[in-house]
Amino acid sequence: MKILLVEDDPAISLLIEEALSTHHVVEVAEDGRSALALAEQVGYDLLLLDIGIPEIDGISVCRQLRNQGCQLPILLLTARDRLSDRVMGLDAGADDYMVKPFHMPELLARIRALLRRGRTTTTSVVTWGDLQLNGLTNEIFYGGQLLHLTPKEYGILELLLLHPQQIFSRSAMIEHLWALEATPTESAISSHIKAIRQKLKAAGASQDLIETMYGFGYRLRPGLASPRKALETVAPTKKEEPLKAAPGFSLEATDAAMLELWERFKDSFIAQIDLLDQVVDASRTGHLTAELHQEAKQTVHKLVGSLGVYGFPQGSVLARQIETLLHPDLALEAAEIQQIAQWIEALRQEMSQPPQTMASALQGLSQLPRVLVIDDDVALTERLQAEATGRSLHLIMASNLEAAQRLLDRNRPEAILLDLTVADGHEAGLTWLTTLRRQYPQIPVLVLTQRDQFHDRIAAVRLGAQAFLQKPATVEQIFQAIAQTLSARSSLTGTVMAVDDDPVILHQLSAVLSPWGLQVTTLLDPDRFWDVLTSTAPDLLLLDIEMPGFNGIELCQVVRHDPQWGNLPILFLTAHQEADMIVQAFAAGGDDYIRKPILEPELVARVLNRLEGRSKRLVGG
Repeated sequence: MKILLVEDDPAISLLIEEALSTHHVVEVAEDGRSALALAEQVGYDLLLLDIGIPEIDGISVCRQLRNQGCQLPILLLTARDRLSDRVMGLDAGADDYMVKPFHMPELLARIRALLRRGRTTTTSVVTWGDLQLNGLTNEIFYGGQLLHLTPKEYGILELLLLHPQQIFSRSAMIEHLWALEATPTESAISSHIKAIRQKLKAAGASQDLIETMYGFGYRLRPGLASPRKALETVAPTKKEEPLKAAPGFSLEATDAAMLELWERFKDSFIAQIDLLDQVVDASRTGHLTAELHQEAKQTVHKLVGSLGVYGFPQGSVLARQIETLLHPDLALEAAEIQQIAQWIEALRQEMSQPPQTMASALQGLSQLPRVLVIDDDVALTERLQAEATGRSLHLIMASNLEAAQRLLDRNRPEAILLDLTVADGHEAGLTWLTTLRRQYPQIPVLVLTQRDQFHDRIAAVRLGAQAFLQKPATVEQIFQAIAQTLSARSSLTGTVMAVDDDPVILHQLSAVLSPWGLQVTTLLDPDRFWDVLTSTAPDLLLLDIEMPGFNGIELCQVVRHDPQWGNLPILFLTAHQEADMIVQAFAAGGDDYIRKPILEPELVARVLNRLEGRSKRLVGG
């Protein structure tokens, strides 16, 4: 495979070239004009395109290539993380987009995905029977009537039209048409095929044009196209090749190349930080020139991308913070100058340490707390992702509930950040949260929403949500809420003693509470209550009210009358709804009660609330 890399930062381009050159032919251009000339003359398989390049910017290069009918897969690279930049890039025709700094394994995975899709350029019309594909307008007609297809329906039918003799399995269609983070289930392909067939039938097709080859996949039905009409004017840019398995890469070899290049570029990184010091000095004396200010903005922008790639993720975070203060206005406030100076010093300290290798980064990433973020707000998720490693978090992103469920089934996170509006309205989001609490009651959930209505807060609390954040919440507020939730969970330990004459209830209590790290001791016979209490020394008691021999209220009174156990939190379990019974429970010294049948989120919330409160009192005392 031949790849054109367009990057004006030699530290980045050399590192990417080293990682790719083992299995691919890589050619490098440093400006947009050269990139256009090479892309028009050479048959590349992929274009890696930085946005902020000289001569002609990357988005303009992408747009010009697409206007010329070029369907070369394009992956944009940039240190810009604003939503408008991403939208502009994708609207210009890019196939994918990565924000610097990036992990090299992820970049290589995205490259493999684009190469697997292997597009064929058609600048004219493809026909198969009464089906007609216009490659310039990206429209498909049947019998002259335009088919109103969704993007994925269009992609499937286009794939079949461009390869009319080929059978495509559902997994092959997924590899061709879906990005890594949005991979659907194979049943989704069947749904798309069904929808296409219905639209073809509505357009007048008298027979099924898409043939199901059972056990193999789908293809266009043979015999529909005459030799005169079939594939009349197809203009491929290159000879099609069968898909090959993507080669792997060696982390050790890539790390060795990175460390070697780091030694080569280390002095240039230090020189770039020295330039930022000049900006601070010139700002303090009132001599900051427009030229120095512009050079500093370009320099710090490159540092945002390159430091993280070279194993300094916190350095990229610091550089991005400096970049936010170097606004177009030359006159910096005294507080801003001081803040930039502090960040520059932190940068120097960061770079005095050896760089983090990719192997250690991936190992460290696997050891970091995993947080599943379910949100389709691209700008927010990219900003969270950019700062996650610096805050010792591993964020896993899902843009819809279906993708989130697949991730949950494969690898359970330590916490979930859920935007309720990612679904079809708040009610759908709350419905999914209800299912989540039944499946994984031990995973704390933080709810994020644009709507601030009281009944939403109540519903979230009832479902066991640990926090309720209203958009637009800042990145700092979100990370603080995540940190508090993880801290509370990691610091929460304890033992729970549950007393009930129903073994089914005792099993449920143990199954629900044990995944939270709590040690649960169950007791079916209240006659042994005192012996078990003194031997296990629990941090909380769960007592059924009605039991043979001794009832729960009597056991509570015994505990409250003993100086050693007088402050032990006690929660009653009861099927009674009468007010006088509840009054008796509190009068006996109960702290709370849970009605039967037990709702798992309510049980977890009430138990954790009491244990957290006891922990705080013990620490304070």
